[in-house]
Amino acid sequence: MAVSIKDVAREAGVSIATVSRVLNDIDVVNEETKQKVLDAIKKLGYRPNIVARSLKTQRTKTIGILVPDISSKIYPEIVRGAEDVANIYDYNVILCNSDYDGEKEKEYLRVLKEKMVDGLLYMSVSLEKETIDIVNELDLKTVLVETKDDEGSFPSVSIDNVKAVYDATKYVIGRGAKDVAFIGAKQEQVNAFSKRYLGYEKAILDSKLDLHKELAYFEGFGVKTGIEGVNKLLESGKKFDAIVCSSDEIAMGAINALRENGKRVPEDVSVIGFSNISTTEVFYPKITTVSEPLYDMGSIAMRMLIKLVNNRQLEQGHYVLDHKLVERDSCK
Repeated sequence: MAVSIKDVAREAGVSIATVSRVLNDIDVVNEETKQKVLDAIKKLGYRPNIVARSLKTQRTKTIGILVPDISSKIYPEIVRGAEDVANIYDYNVILCNSDYDGEKEKEYLRVLKEKMVDGLLYMSVSLEKETIDIVNELDLKTVLVETKDDEGSFPSVSIDNVKAVYDATKYVIGRGAKDVAFIGAKQEQVNAFSKRYLGYEKAILDSKLDLHKELAYFEGFGVKTGIEGVNKLLESGKKFDAIVCSSDEIAMGAINALRENGKRVPEDVSVIGFSNISTTEVFYPKITTVSEPLYDMGSIAMRMLIKLVNNRQLEQGHYVLDHKLVERDSCK
């Protein structure tokens, strides 16, 4: 027979109300009594009825995490950091994958609301006004990860994406590149990827180099984009001696396409990636890239969200974490 809250109260020698206060972390129980209740819970192996508890408290101890593409090497590391923190505070996680589909993402937002999640970690396909309106309408406590909305109305954890690509572009220029190309995401999307072109553009102009529209290719985030981007660059007839990529997957696709077209990396073309996913150091050549602290982004965001869920004040609303350049073999 299942152990009940009455059994715990009897074992600890306290009232049912006291056990309930301990379970709900209400700070009116002294430490000695609280420890008696926790010892009784452990001894009896009591597990609260989550459904009944949720109906009473309107809290489910569940956090929704919405990612654009769980098959990408970027998001599992962010989710891992978030889940590790959630486990510390006894929160469960519901993971939703939108496949870079804006409509699917919006539907998942509604599903998570129906599931009564206490809060949401949100890595959006594109933070357009319609999407933001849906989040506000659903009244979901939300922390953005990897990017921030233009108004800065949601708490967020990210790096400075513009500065990071600026540094990457200046790096290849500093090593002798004169005709630098860029391969990245569609510019109309409102996310971290689309902002990265701005850093490339600024670095080119600050270096007094020519900014050629033919040397920029905007499509997606993955290997296929890197392959297509290189083929388009070669078809344009414009010469280029370096490529700045807005993701490591793009860099891998670009390197493969360059090889297939008889170009050597880095002897003929330098290639630099973004994120420092695990495969960059085993790919050939090992990829020079911008490293972003993915695990830390997830763990800090989850700590922020748990504070929001528990109506505690945040020390700051927007964390911008440090990036660094990791030098390997794909640049001269």
